[in-house]
Amino acid sequence: MPYTIKPDDALTVDADNTKYLDKHVDTGDRWVLNFGPQHPATHTTLRLVLELDGERVARCTPHIGYLHSGFEKLGEALDYNQYVTITSRTDYLSPIANDIAWHHAVEALFGIELTPRCKVLRTIMAEVARIQNHLLCVGAAGLDLNAFTGFIYAFNVREKIYDLCDFISGQRFHPDWTRVGGLMQELPDEGMFKTLVHKLIRDEVPKAVEDLESLLNRNRIFMDRTQGVGVISKQDAIDWSLTGPMARASGVIRDLRKDQPYLCYADNWDGQGAKGVTFKVPAAEGGDAYCRYLVRVEEIKQSLAIIDQLIDNIPGGSVDAFADSKVVKPNKKDVYGSIEGLIQHFELIMTNRGFQPPIAEAYACQETGNGELGYYIVSDGSPRAWRVRHRPPCFINYSIMAKITEGHLLSDIVAILGSINVVAAELDR
Repeated sequence: MPYTIKPDDALTVDADNTKYLDKHVDTGDRWVLNFGPQHPATHTTLRLVLELDGERVARCTPHIGYLHSGFEKLGEALDYNQYVTITSRTDYLSPIANDIAWHHAVEALFGIELTPRCKVLRTIMAEVARIQNHLLCVGAAGLDLNAFTGFIYAFNVREKIYDLCDFISGQRFHPDWTRVGGLMQELPDEGMFKTLVHKLIRDEVPKAVEDLESLLNRNRIFMDRTQGVGVISKQDAIDWSLTGPMARASGVIRDLRKDQPYLCYADNWDGQGAKGVTFKVPAAEGGDAYCRYLVRVEEIKQSLAIIDQLIDNIPGGSVDAFADSKVVKPNKKDVYGSIEGLIQHFELIMTNRGFQPPIAEAYACQETGNGELGYYIVSDGSPRAWRVRHRPPCFINYSIMAKITEGHLLSDIVAILGSINVVAAELDR
């Protein structure tokens, strides 16, 4: 069930951010300031053209498209397994979540059912990725407002998450971990995997969150800089199609893990009537930068609870649906030990006969750290998608930036940007 976070010192705020513009007499003495594209407080390549009246923002014009990565076009040149190396580079704060979401859409196109073991492992790592994303966001939100210690508390523990990604995939930053119908490989050592996850969810992350809350939750400076800043009303959150913590901090109770359950969030996920994992959906009513911080911190705690329910109950069996589908890469022992496995591996890797999807289209989405991450695939029956489109949460969430900054002080821009958690790679195409 959802529950609402109510800050003790919630302020009465202007939901439309018009208190300045309505009351102020425009002197006509304005000047233009370029905030970015590489400003220390933007953390990435995005640009805001600010028209200032004194220190007040009279108009904000966001500019995007500084990376020129061609993410969607590359989907037409790479097959359904190769493209995972591109998706993990869109939201680089939690790349393994992109891997899982991409192959979730591909499997919807092919009609592949994952094994129970694969579902559990993907769910665990999806929640680890959510923690990874939120830790950087709330840590950087403090850093932007001069709380450098808060950033260290949050960022240090992310190194442990990179260690976990390195353990299961061999790569720290871009794991490229999933494959159609399964994973790139079985866990190197299930006992060690459980040990690493136990330490992460029971010691390291809770301690980091506790330290962060002690430093920021009741910090007078942090509260003054974030409460009543960048307010988004519930109706605006709906009208602008916001998702994730951006929407839930404004009272929009929507979470795809509850509304469109998948993996272990759905009942009967193991085919034997197993109930989905239980968790709450944090929400707030203020809709300001402070509420967005609180929601993300609470979501970290809920993710810890989800992982705790699964980590000691990992099913046995295969991580790949090899027996059910000829588009799933075979296990290495099958490649070397059976003629069927060798043929399937050869066709998938060396020829164009391996992937034979239906001539169809599919859209599937998951709830990632910043909101709804979806992929729309159009197939013409060839081994590569005819068209791929992303539904990146940051691109949608960033669209409201101009509206919520007008009327604020220049110094508030930093707090608002940090609360949106913009990942510039999702802004480009």
